[in-house]
Parts: sequence; structure tokens; C-alpha cells
Amino acid sequence: MENKGSDEVEKLKTKFLSVWHNVKYSWALKSKTSFSRNSPVLLLGKCYHFKAEDDDSSPTEEACVETTDDDLAMGNVESFRRDFASRVWLTYREEFPALPGSSLTSDCGWGCMLRAGQMMLAQALVLHLLGRDWTWSEALTLQPLDTETWTTSAAKRFVASLEASLQGSPGSSQLKPPEPPPVQAFGSAEEADAHIKDMYHRTLVSLFGDSPSSQLSIHRLVQLGLVMGKQAGDWYGPAVVAHILKKAVEEAIDPILAGITAYVSQDCTVYSADVMDSHRASGAERDSRAPPPPHDEPSCTDQLESRAVIILIPVRLGGEKTNPDHINFVKNLLSLDYCLGIIGGKPKQACYIVGFQDDSLIYMDPHYCQSFVDVSTGEFPLQSFHCPSPKKMPFNKMDPSCTIGFYSRSLKDFERINQELTKLLQPSAKEKYPVFTIVQGRSRDYDLSASLNPEKREWPFIRRTVTTTGDFVLL
Repeated sequence: MENKGSDEVEKLKTKFLSVWHNVKYSWALKSKTSFSRNSPVLLLGKCYHFKAEDDDSSPTEEACVETTDDDLAMGNVESFRRDFASRVWLTYREEFPALPGSSLTSDCGWGCMLRAGQMMLAQALVLHLLGRDWTWSEALTLQPLDTETWTTSAAKRFVASLEASLQGSPGSSQLKPPEPPPVQAFGSAEEADAHIKDMYHRTLVSLFGDSPSSQLSIHRLVQLGLVMGKQAGDWYGPAVVAHILKKAVEEAIDPILAGITAYVSQDCTVYSADVMDSHRASGAERDSRAPPPPHDEPSCTDQLESRAVIILIPVRLGGEKTNPDHINFVKNLLSLDYCLGIIGGKPKQACYIVGFQDDSLIYMDPHYCQSFVDVSTGEFPLQSFHCPSPKKMPFNKMDPSCTIGFYSRSLKDFERINQELTKLLQPSAKEKYPVFTIVQGRSRDYDLSASLNPEKREWPFIRRTVTTTGDFVLL
């Protein structure tokens, strides 16, 4: 009886915590973000200018533009809004099936790093299946996030959950999905192509559904985290999440994921031969049902002979705080079309960083608790998986611990990535030590335990222990 009573108390505490975080993060919502008209905006390798051609404002004038309907004719605001809102947005959810090893039915308050990792992985799959130029046809129809409305609904759920707990009956705040639009017949190649991409889009989102059956769900990530000593409700760091994502992709059985794998760097070092090995795949390893490259991507024999690779690099951008000397390097990375962004954010508040303007980072925020959506239904609503409102934060507020992601479609693609990143990683007067390194060979080539003559090994880099400047990571 005591155990049963204790379990009920724990369940009640969990509900209180979930609802508290729901209300807490609802108050923090901000539906509009200001952007300068005089500076370019970079979003995952695409550049947007918000200044109109006939704008006579001086370069030094303090001006801003908000992503509202009144500004659609100014510069590339509409294009930016469409691009940003097309990225897959994965947030806190509640009332989903209990997570492995726990009775938790929500990740509010603790799952933000896992959600950020899911968003980076989703972006990799968008590049893989749809291409960087793809945008969602309904992106501009999304309604701005309304703090007041959401907080009111959160309060109602708070009362309902308390009543349900006291009565011992489950409550439900599941929103009724809108009626699916009628399927339109298409009579051209363009319409057929758009229809296929819409199908890929929906299938891609369903991979991240909040249920044990979804291949890349939070349930699957928590299950893999158990092996690493992480429990549902624990804080997950960006490096741990990188390894969890790698394992999730490798073990996924969905045919749509047959042509892609993941690689995680070791000690801030990318071993090029290991990445190339990840690219190579025999015919037995590939699934004939895997989708071909998107139509807007260049096709070559090399693409058909190798898997795509998601390259994940856990790093630190300083000591206790982010080193401002690294800001230009981070900007350069986010300007690359194959960059998947960065998972990190503020201390203990993870987010998915996708771009920048001046010295402010642009990110997607998972701290928004939404109701469970059953993705097993054919026409589940997609609106809650796309965000209409970008957020910004100063670079100096960023937690130095993060994971950077890149997408490499083929061996030929990796050759270009290797060359470009190697140039970016060259030491400069400000950046005495690179954020990470790329070396030739495989990780085992630099393993001391693999050789009886370790002094003959050529090490990729040597770092001295300096704990005061925060210029580099102590490995």
C-alpha cells in the first residue's frame, strides 16, 4: 500500500512539474523578433537582405523590421519567413505514451536538448530528401504564436489536470485536428513533383512522432540514452545527444533512412578516412526502396554508390563563457549551405541555432509545450511542427558547449567540405587554437594502444593546458 501511495505522489508531482513548466515557458514566448534593415540575415547557408531597393535610409540609421504581414514587400522578408517556417520545429509535448523506464508522459522542463537534436536531424533529412531550396507550401499561412492565448489554455489545462488527479481519471487536452483538405489531381510534372515532396515532408515529420513506434521519436532517443546512463527527466548535454542521434540513425529500419548514416567526431577531431568509410556502402547495405536524390540536386554515379553522412562535432567555444574570438568562425559555419546548424543555446536552456544577423544568433526554441499529435493517422496536422516566429540572442549569451552539424551527400561532396572547412580552420591572430580539427587517416591510426612504438605516431595536434584564457577545450 505504501508503494502504491508513493507512486501516486510521484505521478502527481510529475503532473505539477509538467504544468508548471508549461505555464512558465508560455510566459516567456515572444511572437515578434526585430531585424535590422541594414545587415544581411544568414539562415543555414542562405543570405537575405531586408532593405528595399528604394530605401533611402542611411547605413548608420537604427532601423528594424519585424516579420509581420505588413512587411512582405520589403526586400526578402517574405522569402526569409517562408524559408524559416519550412524548417521542422520540434518542441516539448505532453500527454504522449510514457517514456521508457519512467512514467513520464511529457518532456517539459528537461527535454530541450533532445528536441534541439531532433531538429538538427530533421534538417539533415530535409536536405537529404527534399534539397535546400525546398519550402513548405503552407509556410506563410502559419499564425504567430500568441502568448496570452497559450497561457490561458495552459491555465485551463492546469485546472483540468488537478481535477483529473483528484478524481483519479485521466484528462485530455488533445486538440481536434482540422479537417484535411481534399486531394487535388495534378496534371503536370511540376505538380507531381510537388506532390511527391509533400509526401516526403509528411513522412519525414512522422519519423519524429512522440510514440515508441516512431524511428526518431523522443521515446527512441530516451531508450538509447538509458545505455549511456541517462534517464528520462535528466539533463542531456550536446555531446551525449550527438552520440544518441548517431545510434538512432544507424539502427533505424525505415526504408527512407536506408541511404543515410551519421558520424560523431572524437575529441574535437574529424578523421577524414573514417567519414569516407561511413560514406561507402555495399549493395547489401543499401535498401532498394530508399528514395533517390531530390530532383533539384545534381546526380552522379558517386551518389548512387555511397550513403549520405551526417557529421556531428561536439565542441566548446571557450571556457566558462563563449570566447568572442570565435564569433566570426561560427558565422562562417552558418553561412555554409551544408551546415545543419548548432545545438546548444543558453546555459540549461537548449535551442537549435540556424543563423545570425550581426552579433545575434537566430534560433528555433523548443521551450513551447504542445499537445501530443498522433502521426500514425494519414492526414495528421502539420502546423504544430513548423514555427512562424524566429528568436534571436546575443552571441555572448551562448553556452560554450555545443554540437555543430554538417550534411555530406556523397564522397565527392565530402571532398569539397573537407577542403572548405580546412581553410576555415586555419589559425588566425585571434583564434590561436581551432574549434575542431580535420586530419587525414582514421582514428585508429592515432591510437597509442594500437602500437608498440607510440613515439613514432604522428599526432594531429597538441594542446597545452591553459585554464585562464578559455581559448580552447581541455580534452
